[in-house]
Amino acid sequence: MKILLAVDGSPCSDAAIKEVADRVWPPHSEIRVITAYELPLVPTPETWALPPDYFDKLDCAAREQAESAKDAALRKLSQSLGSVVGVSGDVLNGAPSSTILDEAERWNADLIIVGSHGYGPWQRFLMGSVSQAVVSHAKCSVEVVRLRSQPAPAKAA
Repeated sequence: MKILLAVDGSPCSDAAIKEVADRVWPPHSEIRVITAYELPLVPTPETWALPPDYFDKLDCAAREQAESAKDAALRKLSQSLGSVVGVSGDVLNGAPSSTILDEAERWNADLIIVGSHGYGPWQRFLMGSVSQAVVSHAKCSVEVVRLRSQPAPAKAA
């Protein structure tokens, strides 16, 4: 079985990693961890106002953050699953939803696992929903892992 796990370093992503790490997978399964990142739009239309190395620094920072998220996931999965399944990972540049879908198709994944940020309708409208896009367009099964809400602490009287 080929499992594509998409991570971004968020608590929702950590919940997806934990879900994968806690399961028993069929022998010879492969888990591929990917992190997709893309550079934000230019904050000003006057590109001359930006330092010459602005995009290089931005790309480097985004890649380092993505590498860190991927490496943390690989460490957790390797510790939990040992050598029972193959675990590999990569950082890819591009819009997360389309990058996840393209990689799943290219790698011929049987299952995609993503975390859900649990945004409401207004936030989804403004920011988009990677998990919703993946569920809607994937050519294989998709599992969306939600972060379990913690009960509110009791107030002292």
